[in-house]
Amino acid sequence: MAGQLTPVTSAKCCAETSILLVIDVQENLGAAMPGKVLNRVVNNSALLARSAGLLDVPVFATEQYPRGLGPTINEVSDALPSSSTLFEKTVFSCANAEGFGPALRDSARRQVILVGMEAHVCVLQTAFDLLSDNNDIYVVEDAICSRRLENYQNALDRMRQCGVHVVTAESVIFEWLADAKHPHFKAIQKMLR
Repeated sequence: MAGQLTPVTSAKCCAETSILLVIDVQENLGAAMPGKVLNRVVNNSALLARSAGLLDVPVFATEQYPRGLGPTINEVSDALPSSSTLFEKTVFSCANAEGFGPALRDSARRQVILVGMEAHVCVLQTAFDLLSDNNDIYVVEDAICSRRLENYQNALDRMRQCGVHVVTAESVIFEWLADAKHPHFKAIQKMLR
């Protein structure tokens, strides 16, 4: 079909072709998550956002009905690059949020790295919709969560079965860097400690 980009089809993430999508890491939604799990998601989402900012990887963030679920958690919000784009939504799939599709197309990036909440709702539906639109999808398993473990595990299983790459935050970052000689390696290495 004319005008459509082909998927990247690489198993590795590449800073030049990636976009980071931070899905609904919001105060009131976070309060419903197990504390230890929420801390992991917040820390890894913030780490990826800071790394993306250093490596010129575009960052999109979404907030699901912020009047009810509150704003993005401060630790994550503070880590978002100033160039990031925020989308408010009521739909579960970010792909259907107003303005999201055109912004993604304008970025000319086809690798979409997903972090956020909840794994079995907004993350899952977003992954499936973006995958069906010829994007390569990478879900960061240590930066997503659900209120219940069985929903988290089922979401990961379903996404794997459909061709979504399941990765970790550090794997993404080191794939973005590609070389210890990268000019931002030392700065990012300090954030990993």
